[in-house]
Amino acid sequence: MKHSLLLALTLAPLACQAVQLSDDFSAQIDLALVSDYRTRGISQTQNDPAAQAGATLLHSSGLYAGVWTSNVDFGLGLKTRQEVDYYAGWYWQATDAVSLDTGYVKYTYPKESQFNQSEVYAILAAHGFKVAAYYSNDAKNLFGERQDLLYSYVSYETVLPLDLGLKLRYGRNDFKDPMFWSANGESTEDYHEWEAKLTREFAGVTWGLAYVDTDLSDSECASYYGFTDVCSATWVASVSKSF
Repeated sequence: MKHSLLLALTLAPLACQAVQLSDDFSAQIDLALVSDYRTRGISQTQNDPAAQAGATLLHSSGLYAGVWTSNVDFGLGLKTRQEVDYYAGWYWQATDAVSLDTGYVKYTYPKESQFNQSEVYAILAAHGFKVAAYYSNDAKNLFGERQDLLYSYVSYETVLPLDLGLKLRYGRNDFKDPMFWSANGESTEDYHEWEAKLTREFAGVTWGLAYVDTDLSDSECASYYGFTDVCSATWVASVSKSF
């Protein structure tokens, strides 16, 4: 029912920042506070703030595994208040500017296991651009039945003057079955989302401000997510730290 963590590990920086455990193993801890937990354009917290944490174990071969968690609130009387994601994959660096990241992620929701979902993913990065695809065969449709889901995006990252980081992303969620219904009764099985984000390092942490939006109308949003405002345009502020 819900779209979960947009896993986007930047493993080259992780390898540089991570704590070295041995000649082959290192570990990375990531902490963040966000004004709204938005993923793929949709709020997972009813537009409220979230505290997030993740830990990744990396091997010199490029293999990695980790866990990530955040508070969530889907409303509608649902009991789950937490998302816990488990992931594993392999990162291959062809050159300093070209890399490939492939892996598997399992999204879980304590007390509401019907929302649990898994995906396989591949992310090709080259010279600041990324092309990514996430595929699931156990996403839930409106009737709770499993269906296929393909999420894909293109993005670009660069550094602007004054050491401002810029990230632009445009993505598409494509379900097998119709999922969203407009006020006039028309249905669609996909939607698009986009994000523009600025970041800046200051006082030992990373500060961020992002503009997030989707092309879902209020009625289309409410028909699946139960609310009209969890898909609409918003600004998301964040502060994060990696160890």
